[in-house]
Amino acid sequence: MAAPVFNFNVGVLGHIDSGKTSLAKALSTVASTACFDKNPQSKERGITLDLGFSSFVVPMPDQLKTAGSEMQITLVDCPGHASLIKTIIGGAQIIDLMMLVIDITKGMQTQTAECLVIGEILCDHMIVILNKTDLLPSGKKQQSIEKITKKIQNTLRAMSFENVPVVSVAARPGGADALDSETAEGIGELIETLRRHAYMPCRDSAGDFVFAVDHCFSIRGQGTIITGTVLHGCVSVNGSIEIPALQETRKMAAPRSYRLLISLRITFTRMS
Repeated sequence: MAAPVFNFNVGVLGHIDSGKTSLAKALSTVASTACFDKNPQSKERGITLDLGFSSFVVPMPDQLKTAGSEMQITLVDCPGHASLIKTIIGGAQIIDLMMLVIDITKGMQTQTAECLVIGEILCDHMIVILNKTDLLPSGKKQQSIEKITKKIQNTLRAMSFENVPVVSVAARPGGADALDSETAEGIGELIETLRRHAYMPCRDSAGDFVFAVDHCFSIRGQGTIITGTVLHGCVSVNGSIEIPALQETRKMAAPRSYRLLISLRITFTRMS
């Protein structure tokens, strides 16, 4: 069984069609059953309708060396459509840091402002991502980046996110019709920025086990699978869990985190 690792939850929020899912895909090395718009309705409509979860592992930053040698970053890809605001809020409640994704060709939009308000209430740490830089005219690219960076920083100065880092990327160069073989730009700088701004969140593994379920499905031969985020407490293999909605108590069999069988899971980590 895999030993518990230090997990850091990063929310990916922003206006619809700002490239959030493309950014999550460019960063991630491990995908969950709910990520990258696998939902048939998401594919049909071309937008994110549900929370998506994926992850990647980086060397532990110097400020967190006491927590181990590696840090797992779990990305929570939130919808951008205004009608899905409840889902966005649900995703923001389980994150340690927010990545606000902005389409640099359009700047601040309606849902961008809404995500800022949500972040100000639920999250104290943020990184701004200027996406789709590949669509800027090459001769004015740096000038455009500096201009919108200054505008964003002026907007954030009146909020609790003053002096946040701003990183420019092209998560999917060429747009939706581009080949998957196209290499994303700026991802290395973004990962280093995430490492520098990671911190030790308050985790409480004492008390009752509380698990926020986001998906439930069946797998033949394995039974019912539930996935979600541990909000409080911890659980071990064959530990009993209570399902209040069903008024039932069941055994936790073979808990996993991104396909790895684990013996224990602690607060705010992803588990099935």
